Amino acid sequence: MFAKRLTLPGRVKALTVPLPAGKHIRPDLDDDEPAVLWLSKTAPPPGLWEQLRAAHPTSGLWPLLLTPLDGDAARPWVEGELVPDDMSDPAEHDPAHLLSSWWSQTATGNAAWPGLAPATTTDGADVAKADATADREAAALLASRRPWRLGLVAAGRGADAPTVAGWDGPANHTDDTAHISAVLRSWEDRFGARVVGLGFAELFLSVAAPPATADDALRVAAEHFAFCPDNVSEQPLAEYAAGLVGMPAWHFWWD
Repeated sequence: MFAKRLTLPGRVKALTVPLPAGKHIRPDLDDDEPAVLWLSKTAPPPGLWEQLRAAHPTSGLWPLLLTPLDGDAARPWVEGELVPDDMSDPAEHDPAHLLSSWWSQTATGNAAWPGLAPATTTDGADVAKADATADREAAALLASRRPWRLGLVAAGRGADAPTVAGWDGPANHTDDTAHISAVLRSWEDRFGARVVGLGFAELFLSVAAPPATADDALRVAAEHFAFCPDNVSEQPLAEYAAGLVGMPAWHFWWD
């Protein structure tokens, strides 16, 4: 079984990076459940996300910038609206199969699934660039006018953090966030993507090696459409793809 519940309180206690005031969040705020998220009480100071991201290889804690549902500052984070027991292991799922299946369910007309977009980075070769891009995008999000809190999740890689936390923002698209994490793992490897933040039903990624040409971007856009149709359906796929060329941040939202 996927190790969704590493010893979060112990890891937070052992963390050498100073944290602001915060608390551990349990699913449904049930005291009998292990904590799956550490949540700051207020917005984190500039630079803290970057320090925690740099400490992840030794701490095992992946930092997230978390924003609430519009009009309800308690949901989902403060209220513990999290369902880790509903999630499987991302390693059990093939991202190519998932994307192809979603494409067939949502694509209009008779367009054939084009297959996975080619990698724009070598697996593991551009880690420093990916981390630096993530740091910049985290700073940009934190500087925006949205309300943010800091979250920490005991996850071995950023792609798994949404699943470990039990986030179910894409529930209307898939009821198992491990499907989302499986694709995110692939994007980490192929595009140097990093999970930077989450909203009630939003996902914020940094992308160190986005597509550089219109043709490559169109293949990536097909993956985006399969992954999150709500994000793309309001405009032609080619128009959406044009906005991906050189774009170092991807934002998704599910209805």
